Amino acid sequence: MASDGFDFSPGAQVPLTGAAGQTAATHALASAAYRDGPVAEILKANNEWHTSVVKPGKFSLFEPNLGEAFSRAVQTRTLGGARKALIQSFGTEPQSIVEHCLAATGIRKERDTKLTGITVLFGLVFLPGLLLWMAVFQLRRTLAGAQNKSAGALGTLLLVAVGGLIALFLFKLPFGGFWALYLRVMLVAPIVGWMLAKRVCEATAKDMRARWDALLAGGGIGAKVPEAVPGHPNETAREQLRQGLEKLTAEQQSNSVFYAGPKGILGMGTRWGSWQMAEELVSKEPGKDINQFRSWDVVRAIHDKMKMLERGPLNSGGFPKPSVKHWIVSPVGENAKEVARPEGQDVEAFQVKGHEIQRICNHQQFGGGNRHYLGVQFTLWDGQLVITMMITVTVLHETLRIEVTGHALGPVHPLFTTKPAPKTVTVSKTVRFWETVDRHLPLVETREVVRLAVRAPFTWYPPLLDFLGGKLVLPEPFGLRHAWADQPWRHRFMADDAMRAATPVLRVAHAAAIRVLEENGVDTDRFGNRSMVVSSFVQDPTPRKADLYDA
Repeated sequence: MASDGFDFSPGAQVPLTGAAGQTAATHALASAAYRDGPVAEILKANNEWHTSVVKPGKFSLFEPNLGEAFSRAVQTRTLGGARKALIQSFGTEPQSIVEHCLAATGIRKERDTKLTGITVLFGLVFLPGLLLWMAVFQLRRTLAGAQNKSAGALGTLLLVAVGGLIALFLFKLPFGGFWALYLRVMLVAPIVGWMLAKRVCEATAKDMRARWDALLAGGGIGAKVPEAVPGHPNETAREQLRQGLEKLTAEQQSNSVFYAGPKGILGMGTRWGSWQMAEELVSKEPGKDINQFRSWDVVRAIHDKMKMLERGPLNSGGFPKPSVKHWIVSPVGENAKEVARPEGQDVEAFQVKGHEIQRICNHQQFGGGNRHYLGVQFTLWDGQLVITMMITVTVLHETLRIEVTGHALGPVHPLFTTKPAPKTVTVSKTVRFWETVDRHLPLVETREVVRLAVRAPFTWYPPLLDFLGGKLVLPEPFGLRHAWADQPWRHRFMADDAMRAATPVLRVAHAAAIRVLEENGVDTDRFGNRSMVVSSFVQDPTPRKADLYDA
């Protein structure tokens, strides 16, 4: 199998300049690893075809925030030992996103190590007091609602009552000696631990928010993942992580994709337009047969012409250099929960070999099996818009058909592009009470400190935290980009770019195909007329759901 027992490391690497500016979508998705909002916020980013689910745990006090749940879910899905195949994330660098998830997890582990020490010193030694305070906060969260920022009158009254009871115990107890002293310290020690934990949590929160803000500003500190760099051959865990990241990049470069019915090609978006030219192959010299040629000959000519798309007669900017690639498309069910990449001797490192691509192009045009498409892909708007024009050539009996379809993958959901907002409250001035001023609040609230301190001792075994606090369940088949992509049609210029790309690509494909036909003795008058008719159809400015057949 292509994905087992293969070291995907390319050795010495040279930076790819073509992807240098395509960072907006990558940074937006990576910033989710550093966010501190409620995990339910990510449900706002669900789209028509792909839906994330927040699975609740047993206790709301253990529930993760957005960054913790996102990092955990992405790491498990992309680097897990028995993970399923991933969908390519066009316009992004998935390895960079996963590395930021690992880096965020590393920062949280450092914080949790300190919090665990504080919990042991001020909590475990005085366990009855810790359990009492935990019960109070759990009840308070249950009464107020886990996602509600204000505790509610009943929850606040509960805290006041417990505080009054503690004050009473500090001054008067029905017994004395060691147990009286222990009881007093037992009730106060968790409060002292909370104060220390608050300082640790506040410092980490500032660091995480600074990274979040810097990523969305277009730069930021790169993700540091020292655990992915083995120091010697015996560090198997680090070596497995390194190979997992290399495998992720290799799968991103795979030339096989999946067509999921109305959902379109997974990772490329739904099909919004389709144009076909189909005519009979007739010799231009009566009584003489045409020269034998194959579908691959036409595809190869179209491929060569498509590489020249960025050149034009006028100096008008025009097309950027497109990515022209041969794709093997496998059909999957509309509601399929997983996909399987091609395997066997014709596949190496997730790449279908050239001779197999030619065979599929020439012979698998009707009936079962995978199909061949020539893809012309433009990555625009700093990676936020991916336009893919897919071209397929088929010959059935005496009819040659050239089909061009348009796919568009829009920007990531605005949830991922929102910057961190400072926590402030507007209050009146002391003297000039008619004037107001914004007062900055701590980044970490009281109940958030308690939540982090309670979770910290369990971070050594994340599945237990998933059970206690819940987790984020990612949509399947999963890809980092298409799972949270919006439609481009709500953005006027993105929609214009998608529709403008169709006509030049269509005409270049037709011109290249007609040239091959002429070279092989085919009468191209009908093809030329049909090309003009199709070119008039492509002027229609309205995108449609081309995969939804009204039948």
